Amino acid sequence: MSPIQISLQLASISRMREYDWCAWRTIRTSAICGLGLILLCSACGFQLREDTELPPEMAKTRMVVNDEYSLLARRVRVLLEKSGATFVSSENATAFLEIPTNSVVTEVLTVGDNARVKEFRITHTVKFRVTDTDGGDIIPVQTIRQAREISFDEQKILASS
Repeated sequence: MSPIQISLQLASISRMREYDWCAWRTIRTSAICGLGLILLCSACGFQLREDTELPPEMAKTRMVVNDEYSLLARRVRVLLEKSGATFVSSENATAFLEIPTNSVVTEVLTVGDNARVKEFRITHTVKFRVTDTDGGDIIPVQTIRQAREISFDEQKILASS
């Protein structure tokens, strides 16, 4: 080998060592940052949401709702199936989930000087209960109500600001 080839090989080896060192430093920094993030999340009490534990009577459930294809009914069905419930017909059911009320009400709060609505409130109310085959309450009638006030501005109709 000529001296020029040897010097080129030595130069490429030194560049490889620099590259390896930079890569190692990047990996080490990423690992330290990841570990720090994990420690911060665990220190604040963060926990992943777990599946709900259902009463054993709800293993075979029949859902009684006005519109079984509504968004609420479909979401409840999916969430209960993830938690281990099976939806069956009335004859095989060990529990009945009744949702007699599922209503959304829109109220006008303020009207502008041009007779257009400026603010309104949307309220979603759901009443439900769970009974066993004898009609006894597993979960008595409960009401969940969620309300949200929404402001309407004609100037921000495209949400560009």
